[in-house]
Amino acid sequence: MDHPAAPAQFYTGLVAELYDPLKSEQARAADYVPFIERAGTPALELACGSGSPLLDLVALGYDVEGLDASADMLARCRAAAATRNLPVTLHEAEMQAFALPRRYRAVFLAGASFTLLTSDAEAAAALACIHAHLEPGGSTLIPLEIVDLAEASRGVGRWREERDPDGSRLRCGLIEVAHGSDERTLIRRLRYERHAPGRAPEILERDWVTRWWSQAQFREMLETAGFGKITLIATEGGRAQPEARAFAALAQRD
Repeated sequence: MDHPAAPAQFYTGLVAELYDPLKSEQARAADYVPFIERAGTPALELACGSGSPLLDLVALGYDVEGLDASADMLARCRAAAATRNLPVTLHEAEMQAFALPRRYRAVFLAGASFTLLTSDAEAAAALACIHAHLEPGGSTLIPLEIVDLAEASRGVGRWREERDPDGSRLRCGLIEVAHGSDERTLIRRLRYERHAPGRAPEILERDWVTRWWSQAQFREMLETAGFGKITLIATEGGRAQPEARAFAALAQRD
């Protein structure tokens, strides 16, 4: 496989254009309202992409800003906000290297986008940025998942397909899966296609890399970054079981 693109380069062009119609699941604002209600505002959503659930949270009256490394995804977010006549503050930066003038009561990710950080050093830098941007007593919520090669490989050859309003056929499929530099890094080769009536097909293949951390590893990283009151939460609520492969880390700046 080729050297994987960083998120700022991965989510560009055809990938950004096909992201919303082909995404496998929609982040729901209702899933993040309880966290924001407990932690308070202002809040910052990292890896906000094209605006889900950010824009719905803003529409509900919450003071939430967004940050993403992809200019193309942020452009789509701004366009969606304008269509809904929603005022939204967006920042273009990597989550491991952002410096904003504001401090927040809550910093969160909607989905496991933290796993797009492909080294422990990048993850540690991101946690340091989150910690620095939280007010004392502020909280962070970081969903995570552990995906192994065998599990991911079962998706090879599967496609998601939708029709655009203009009649275009949109497709995304998993072509190949391999380990990256170590057993905790996974590279998936994705193929994106748009077949528009009367036009040549648009086809693009890109390598999407993710990394995982065990519950113990991530707890230690949070503690090193200066966080306390760390709770690992199951996707269905309550404390995550030690063997859980999907969980969220809830932590507070002391």
